[in-house]
Amino acid sequence: MEKRTEDRGRYRYFLPLTTRWKDNDVYGHVNNVEYYSYFDTVINTYLVREGGLDIHQGPAIGLCAESHCRFLGELVFPETVEAGLRVEHLGNSSVRYGIGLFRQGRDVPAAEGWFVHVFVDRGTRRAVSLPGPLREALQQLQVAAP
Repeated sequence: MEKRTEDRGRYRYFLPLTTRWKDNDVYGHVNNVEYYSYFDTVINTYLVREGGLDIHQGPAIGLCAESHCRFLGELVFPETVEAGLRVEHLGNSSVRYGIGLFRQGRDVPAAEGWFVHVFVDRGTRRAVSLPGPLREALQQLQVAAP
C-alpha cells in the first residue's frame, strides 16, 4: 500500500537552499545523507531566526532523538530546493517536525520526512520545558493531523 505524499500547502515555513557541487554523488544526484543536512538546516534556521534560539550560549539546546526520510524523487546540482517545515506535535520538551524538500516551484516533494528534537539543559543534558519564545514560534507552524 503506497503512502500519500503531502503537497506544499501543508507546510508553514519555507527556506530556499541551493544545492552544492559536493552534494552530488557518483550517480549524478544529491546523495541521501545530504537530505538530512537540508532537514537540519531548515529546522535550525527557523529556530534561530524566528524562535530566538541561542545556539552558542542559550541554556536550552535541541538534540535529535529520531529522524526519517522517504525519498520520492531526485534532487541535483545545480538547483534550488525549497525546504518546507511544519510542526506535527508540540510537547513540553519535545517537538516533531514534518519536512518536505521541493524542487523549485513544484507542489509535490522530492523527499519528505520527520525529525524529533528534545530540548535539554545545555550542561546537564536533562529534558527542559521549551522556552516561551521558542514555543510561540513553533506554535505558528503547527498543523492538524491529516
